[in-house]
Amino acid sequence: MKLPRLPLSLITGLLTFLCSAQTEDLFHGLALQESLGSAKAKLEPHAEQIRLIEVATPSFPLAKDSETHVICQNYTSQNGVIAEVAFTFADDKLVLVQARGNAIVALTGKRKDTAQTLMGYGAYWKDLIVTKPDEDKVWMLTPEAAHPNLFTWDNPYLPSNGGKAVSYEASAKVPDIIEMGGALDQLRPHLEQLSNFTYERELGEGDPNAQLQIDCFGIPYAGFQRKFEARFGDDKLNMVWILTGKGEEDRIRQKLVEAYGPALYVDEAWEAFHNWQVLLRKDKPEVLLLTPALGTFYKEDYFKQE
Repeated sequence: MKLPRLPLSLITGLLTFLCSAQTEDLFHGLALQESLGSAKAKLEPHAEQIRLIEVATPSFPLAKDSETHVICQNYTSQNGVIAEVAFTFADDKLVLVQARGNAIVALTGKRKDTAQTLMGYGAYWKDLIVTKPDEDKVWMLTPEAAHPNLFTWDNPYLPSNGGKAVSYEASAKVPDIIEMGGALDQLRPHLEQLSNFTYERELGEGDPNAQLQIDCFGIPYAGFQRKFEARFGDDKLNMVWILTGKGEEDRIRQKLVEAYGPALYVDEAWEAFHNWQVLLRKDKPEVLLLTPALGTFYKEDYFKQE
């Protein structure tokens, strides 16, 4: 169950339209990308309890200036009552919905298609709806929320999750346990320990430098839980993609400067730190970790820097 890693600019418009239409059908006209004020007015008549949480210092990956969560309990959707639903707003736009308790029946029960399944999740990628059947959870995502795999994040403000903020590791320094160039057999248990769960897959011929990828979900990094895509070539860790959000680009840049000093190189799409071993990608929100050898290769062959 892997979302194609296409440029977000190619898929955002169409998928946002499809997802918004799907949300409108299930939440009394409420659409993804809708403003907080408009959404709240549509939610209030259908929720037994409603709580508004405005986060003073945003940490949600899609939020640049403001992060707000609207938590509804016993929400009467158009297909049944859902025990709890979290509506997450980034910069006054609804970007993520998480529901639990009669959620799968209410939000997917009338679908005619079949979910793609993997790792205990079910996905309707056409509409960017993801389910977790054994916990009766459903996520509805924008394309920007799908990129960092936010369906693997549990909103801490849901009552069943404690209803209060959770702190994550704030630093953007690479965790010491992620040893670039380290052996697969030695690093695998450490990656599993750091993650909420992992998934391994062969890369085939898609990457000339690596044959195996371990997808690590839930590793705390730079203020949030992340998906780390750890790639191994000849059983050595040589590359890690850390999936982030565009809204947090400035925050991550500041954290990288705090950890490694000013950027060594800057262009429209990339910024290089730590002797070219840590790169901030901007055309697609990610952080890239490289071995010293690959860092030198990228610097000289890709970026044409001496």
